[in-house]
Amino acid sequence: MYGVLATILFLNTIALITVVLLQQGKSAGLSGAISGGAEHLFGKQKARGMDAILHRVTVVLGVSFMVFTFLLGYIVT
Repeated sequence: MYGVLATILFLNTIALITVVLLQQGKSAGLSGAISGGAEHLFGKQKARGMDAILHRVTVVLGVSFMVFTFLLGYIVT
């Protein structure tokens, strides 16, 4: 059981890193956060197309990462 969960956690981690790196940056760095970052934060811009898919996949992989990590920690102790 430990080996199966560890393997799933490893694959989930690799997939999560890949999906995060595939996403586009949302701001122009520190200058964008100071000058125009609030427009993107509070604006009503919704992600469309590939950005929306990557966002949803990132959320699913992040939640599954947490679940598998807690399960693995529970089994070890």
